[in-house]
Amino acid sequence: MTTSMSNLSLEQLKHAVALKEQIELLERELARVLGGAPTSAASAARAVAPSKRGEISAAGRARIAAAQRARWAKQKKAAGPKATAKARPAQKPSTASKSAKGVISAAGRARLSALAKARWAKARKAGKKSLQSRFPRSPRQSKGRLTSIRLALN
Repeated sequence: MTTSMSNLSLEQLKHAVALKEQIELLERELARVLGGAPTSAASAARAVAPSKRGEISAAGRARIAAAQRARWAKQKKAAGPKATAKARPAQKPSTASKSAKGVISAAGRARLSALAKARWAKARKAGKKSLQSRFPRSPRQSKGRLTSIRLALN
């Protein structure tokens, strides 16, 4: 029985819709009775967990990468020579390499060491076990929140 939908009369279409609704109603009732197991192919397909997304092959990744590189090359070519030749400021010649950026010289290290030793000698002479801050905190800053509230109330 191969009839197309366009050849059906209005009454036949209404009857087909009614039958379809009855079938779905009976399938739902059967699923409820059987404990929620889907019975039709359509409802079974909905109940199946979604499959894992397909992994792309190495060849596919290579094609995508090649296409992206081609797009970049096209953009770069369209932009012209101005965008490709960026003017860089002249760098000062330095004796230290890039990896040694911020490295202190031996003379500077020796000077800092001498200053630290002098500070510690002065602290030990005064009988202290730690160095005091050059800028001591006020009582409100050095104490906790509750202490500062008590100080404010007094």
